[in-house]
Amino acid sequence: MTNVRDVLGHRLTDALTMPVPHLTRRDVRVPSVPGKAVAVIGMRRAGKTSFLWQCLADRVAAGRARESLLLVGLEDDRLAGIDASDLDWLVEEYFRRHPELRGGAAGGVTLCLDEIQMVPGWERFARRLIDTERIELLLSGSSAKLLSREVATSLRGRAVEALVHPFGFREALRHADADPGTRTEFNAAERSALDAALRVYLETGGFPEAQGLAARDRVPLLRGYVDVVVLRDVIERHAVSNPVALRWLQRQLLSTPAGAFSVQKLFNTMRSQGLTIGKDTLHEYLGHLEDAFLVRTVWMHSASERQRMVNPRKVYPVDPGLIAVYERSGRAQTGHALETAVLLELERRGAEIAYVRTADGYEVDFVATTPGGRPHLVQVCAESHDPATLERETRALVDARKEHPGADALLLTLDAQPPSTGTPKGVRWMPASEWLLGGGHADGSY
Repeated sequence: MTNVRDVLGHRLTDALTMPVPHLTRRDVRVPSVPGKAVAVIGMRRAGKTSFLWQCLADRVAAGRARESLLLVGLEDDRLAGIDASDLDWLVEEYFRRHPELRGGAAGGVTLCLDEIQMVPGWERFARRLIDTERIELLLSGSSAKLLSREVATSLRGRAVEALVHPFGFREALRHADADPGTRTEFNAAERSALDAALRVYLETGGFPEAQGLAARDRVPLLRGYVDVVVLRDVIERHAVSNPVALRWLQRQLLSTPAGAFSVQKLFNTMRSQGLTIGKDTLHEYLGHLEDAFLVRTVWMHSASERQRMVNPRKVYPVDPGLIAVYERSGRAQTGHALETAVLLELERRGAEIAYVRTADGYEVDFVATTPGGRPHLVQVCAESHDPATLERETRALVDARKEHPGADALLLTLDAQPPSTGTPKGVRWMPASEWLLGGGHADGSY
């Protein structure tokens, strides 16, 4: 029988000598808070492990010694039976090999532990390490035993979160060696190429392994991702008693992106289909799917908590590429895919997000406020050349500005050219490709 510490010793040697791979750079913000661990969270297959490697590569580029940087993966069948004492041994063995680095000497030590949930009692180990050693600690995890967000919550205030979604539009361009960098001006041919690339992104999405795949290969790959999340991170983890209803809910949410989720309406629909399930259980199932990062939800903006609770939430997939996988109507979902991409970009930029329903009944897709910034009303539509569409979308923004007088109003479309009739006073138009690339403000907000 293989000794766990023998395996850990070999993994430590590998961690100290393995070349840092060159991977597509992610635009993920890591909070800088001294004395805190960093919990790298996100859906399975979104690229959390690759992001840990990026963190190590950044430190190598900053002049840190390679032996001060470790990434140890803990999902290994040879580590069956591992516990927190074995992690203590790993740290002591590392400092036995490199005693000159203990105590934060020579620039410090960075330790990345991937799939940390495989170790029972890891929380106590992590808290003790933070309290007793001068080590920069990065953790990630995702499994039926522990959702990745709980890596942060289990540390009771000793961790900050770094959220890793699938590639955004700029990251997808970068992966294809087509990132325009800091450029903001493009000629007609370049603009057409960007717009075409955005339409491809809205269809294929941003999961790293799905980039460049034909639909015949991409669709089963993405469906397999969803199946693993639902089975392992929801059904197994929460001992779901009605998996048929859960699967029905999952398919309904992913096939109606940007749709409103009304428990009462869904309850009635499922009952008509012969599915027996309680309303509270539907709420729980939606929460489980969101905790697993499969879907994102947006509440209606209101100062009244009761109003927020009684109005439906809007539900989006975690990646626009999932929309085509579950589309059943045969209609193009380009507008909803664009709205999904905008929501996810707002999340990447750290915005607080809600949707707006005005007193006159008009709806604006998002009211978003980035930290330290002013609120923005953001309306998203695929095209604005049709006068009726333009009037409908801008009318909602104009009406919403009455209730949000300090907010900027922004209309995002796939059109490369502004509406021929212009936009109402106080409403700014921007091509979605430019906004998704961070155009408009130096901080990349919008």
